[in-house]
Amino acid sequence: MKKYVIYTMSLLMLALVSCNKPSLQKYIVDSQNNSKFVTLDFSSSILPIKMKEDASEEDKKAYESIRKVNIAFLPTNKATEEELTAERQKIKEILKSSGYKTLMKFNDKKGKATLYYTGETDAIDEIVGFVDVKEMGVGVGRLLGDDMNPNAIMKMMRSVNVDGDDGQLQNLKKMIESNVDSIKSE
Repeated sequence: MKKYVIYTMSLLMLALVSCNKPSLQKYIVDSQNNSKFVTLDFSSSILPIKMKEDASEEDKKAYESIRKVNIAFLPTNKATEEELTAERQKIKEILKSSGYKTLMKFNDKKGKATLYYTGETDAIDEIVGFVDVKEMGVGVGRLLGDDMNPNAIMKMMRSVNVDGDDGQLQNLKKMIESNVDSIKSE
């Protein structure tokens, strides 16, 4: 009986410790509650993409593998340098401690961007982009899906009609631009 109590207490302590571990999901939710951040959160069902009628089954499967998109971005004119540095560190620690694998890195004089993923290279469940642009700010974007294949998604992008006839992509673009414009004017 004593071993059972010790085992149960050990499991409970482990569960409590793991609950306090920062996660990308928690970071994005917290960012949505912070008025300094620009955030977007939408499911793939409202993506303004329509498959061409002659799209292959592989293209349809690639499109259907995408479930959700999240973006949290802290612009430079809404934050102090200390806040930007703190957010940069938070994101780096989350990505480092969460087991994300590096997919690609970009560096130039304006800033840096890194793409990460979880899952296997031909069956990715999550793609995360971390950006740090000196004149714009710092942020993270996340694409969630089920067994996403980056090569199949790239091929699929050539087989879709973006925006079709209903202007949804233009509306999304205007919404993002209005957020950016309001940031610039402050």
